[in-house]
Amino acid sequence: MDSVNIIVGSQMGSAEYVAEQLADALIEQGINCQLHEQPEFTQIDQEHTIWLLCTSTYGAGDYPENLIPFIEEVNQSADLKGIKYSVIALGDTSYDTYNYAGRNVDTLFANKGAFRVAERLELNILDEQLPEDTALAWLPSWIKQVGLNSH
Repeated sequence: MDSVNIIVGSQMGSAEYVAEQLADALIEQGINCQLHEQPEFTQIDQEHTIWLLCTSTYGAGDYPENLIPFIEEVNQSADLKGIKYSVIALGDTSYDTYNYAGRNVDTLFANKGAFRVAERLELNILDEQLPEDTALAWLPSWIKQVGLNSH
């Protein structure tokens, strides 16, 4: 694994901010990283990389608007074999649709044959810690687990 493609689903900016912080941390460690804030399925490298999907849940368990075209492209794809991925889900536990977008994209990718390289990280925005701090604390163990090489 040489690189990470961070695919962002963000409605109000919190998932985007977490993704930006993670991208900066990866780059600082010499890991090639691309951030996709308006992701297009066919434009994202699928080989020698891990897709890190970082998405919030919007409304009644929906995907953020910027992620919907990407999800539609994934749905139309025959299979995602060969794609390695992880999911970071941001949500608010006061809603009964907590992290539905992250959970649904995780299930979608698995059902399409993609390979989950690490368990989903679920961030509750009601936690005392900022979501980006929790994600940054998680990042070193994720890097080690997925076998990323820093240069």
